[in-house]
Amino acid sequence: MGIIIKTPSEIDKMRVAGRLAAEVLEMIEPHVVPGITTEELNQICHDYIVDVQHAIPAPLNYHGFPKSICTSINQQVCHGIPSNKKLKNGDIINIDITVIKDDYHGDTSKMFCVGEVSPHAKRLVKITQEALYRGIEQVKHGATLGDIGHAIQKFAESNRYSVVREFCGHGIGQKFHEEPQVLHYGKPGEGVALEAGMIITIEPMLNLGKRHVKVLADGWTAVTKDRSLSAQWEHTILVTDHGYEILTLRQEEM
Repeated sequence: MGIIIKTPSEIDKMRVAGRLAAEVLEMIEPHVVPGITTEELNQICHDYIVDVQHAIPAPLNYHGFPKSICTSINQQVCHGIPSNKKLKNGDIINIDITVIKDDYHGDTSKMFCVGEVSPHAKRLVKITQEALYRGIEQVKHGATLGDIGHAIQKFAESNRYSVVREFCGHGIGQKFHEEPQVLHYGKPGEGVALEAGMIITIEPMLNLGKRHVKVLADGWTAVTKDRSLSAQWEHTILVTDHGYEILTLRQEEM
């Protein structure tokens, strides 16, 4: 299946789904405190998506994933499964939200610092968010996926972090994962050219140590091989004639 250019009515539906996904992250923030379990965070998000937003949590039962959100703590890179593990002071956690509303997906994630976090963890979180923005700034009609990947890689490596290569962003719409794959490393001018009406996710994962990861026995949770900290941020982005529109923008970013 090729890249799907969205119609104006599809873009409107994607705006709604993106806004809802952003609102889940805003809603959950006050709950991300020492002592809460990731299962409790999952249940709060699930109930909000289903009962308040009248939407569907996309991860639930997606290829067998057992929960409604992903929660990735410290050395977990992505796709962490909520459990009875309690958050503790000093943890960093990525909460990844995807909602389906009227058949269309909105996908976004954010890092949260739990209690008092070490300076090196805080810096990793901040630089990873900035790397996401550096990638987003490349987006416009006629730019390439390589431009996005290069901007992220260059900024990450200049700050002495490594870029995870096993996981990437993707096209998104009626399907959770569509073409193209959006790598977070690359060379300017290479890869697929962006067209107005394309919708993609950009979701860099940066590691404090080496880039290598492994997937745990649960078949989902990816962790850094060297047990170093990892951080990730994600937005769903519409390519426009003159640039981009962030469909999952949160109030704090406006």
